[in-house]
Amino acid sequence: MIKEILILQRREIERKLKEPYVERMSPALKINSPLIKVIMGPRRAGKSFFALHYLGGGLGKGGNFGYANFDDEKLAELENYNELIAELDVLYNNPKILFFDEIQNISKWELFVNRLQRQGRNIMITGSNSNLLSQELATHLTGRHTPINILTFSFKEFLRHNKKELTSSEIKSKLDQYIVFGGYPEPLVKNLDYKEYISNLFDSVIYKDIIKRHNIRSSKRMEDLAFYLLANVSSEYSYNSLTKTANLASSHTTEKYLSYLEESFIFFSLKRFSYKAKEQVSSNKKIYCFDNGMIYAKAFKINSDFGRIYENVVAQELKRKEMDKLCEIYYWKNQQQEEVDFVVRENLKIKQLIQVCFNVEKPKTKDREIRALLKAGKELKCKELLVITENYEHEENVKWFDLEGKIKFIPLWKWLLKN
Repeated sequence: MIKEILILQRREIERKLKEPYVERMSPALKINSPLIKVIMGPRRAGKSFFALHYLGGGLGKGGNFGYANFDDEKLAELENYNELIAELDVLYNNPKILFFDEIQNISKWELFVNRLQRQGRNIMITGSNSNLLSQELATHLTGRHTPINILTFSFKEFLRHNKKELTSSEIKSKLDQYIVFGGYPEPLVKNLDYKEYISNLFDSVIYKDIIKRHNIRSSKRMEDLAFYLLANVSSEYSYNSLTKTANLASSHTTEKYLSYLEESFIFFSLKRFSYKAKEQVSSNKKIYCFDNGMIYAKAFKINSDFGRIYENVVAQELKRKEMDKLCEIYYWKNQQQEEVDFVVRENLKIKQLIQVCFNVEKPKTKDREIRALLKAGKELKCKELLVITENYEHEENVKWFDLEGKIKFIPLWKWLLKN
C-alpha cells in the first residue's frame, strides 16, 4: 500500500514541476545545510512549490530527493516509519534529501525527523499548523532546524506573474485585483475562479485542520466565529465580546477557538502597545486575516468598507516582517480613544507609526489621523510618521496645538513595492 501511494505522489510532483512557477521573495533555502529545513505557512500558499523549485526535481540544486505527502490519510495513519523510509530508498534510489509535506499530520513526527537527522539524513519538511510545529520544534529540535515562512503572494510576487514591466496605471489596476482576490498562487497562475477556490479551501481548513483535529463538537459555533471575524477584519475584539457574539460557552472556549484559527494561518491578532506588560495583555486586540481572498470568498462585499480592507493588506505586509523576526507590530490607543493603526518596533526602539487612510481628502478625516499620529509620536518618542493612502502623496509639516511633526503620505501601491 505504501509503495503505491508513494508512486502516485511521485507522479504528482513530476506534474507540478512542469507547471508555471512564480519566484518567491523568501530567503533562499540552504539545501546542503545539515539543519532540518522547516517551511511553514497556510495551506495552498505554495510551500511545496517553493521547496520543489529549490530541489530541482532531483536534477537541480539539491540533487536526488525522496518525497512523501502526509496529507494522504493512509500515510497519516502509518505507524511503521521504517517501512516508509525503506520504500523511499527503493523508489528514489537512496536519496540524499527527504522532503516531507504536511508533516504535522503524523504522530510524533518530531521524534521521527530528529532520528533521521541524527542518522545523517538531509531533511526538509512543510507544515500548515504554526503552533503544533513551533511547540515541537522548540521542544525537540532546538538548534537543529532553520525555519522559513511562506505565506500567500505579497503584492510584489503577485506582480511577478506578469513577467513584464508594468506602468503605474497597470500596477494600480493590479492592486485593485490583489486587494479583492488576495494572493493565493494557484487561482492566479491557473486562472481559476477565486471565490470558488478559496471558499472550498476555507471549508477544508475549518473542518479538516480545526474541527476534526481538535474534536470540536459544535462545528456551527466555530463557523460562526470565523465568519464574524472575517466580516470584522481590522477591528478590535475582546474574548468576552466574541463569546457573546458567537454564543460560545465561555471566554476560555473563545480564546481556544481563536487560537485554532490563528494556528491554521487564517487570522492573526495585534496587541495594543504599552510599556506595561499587564496592560498590554489585558487590553483589546485587533483581528486581521492572512489573505484578503478569504474575506472576498466568505464574508461580505469588499467595496462595502474599502478602508478596512486596505488596512488588512498593510497588516499582512507588516506581519511578514514580524514572522521573519525583523520587527514587532502593535496598534496604539489612548484614553481619548484616538488610535494609530500600526506601531512598528525594532529591537527596543519604536521605529515607525503608520496610519492607513483610504480617503484622506476629507479634512475631518485627515485631521483625525494627523492628531493621533502626533500624540502617539510624542508619547512613544517616534518621529517617523506615515499615512498610507489610496492616491495622495506628499510630505507635510503639521501642527496640532503644541505638537509638531513631519508626516509622509504615500499611496498603498508605492508603499507595498518599497517594502
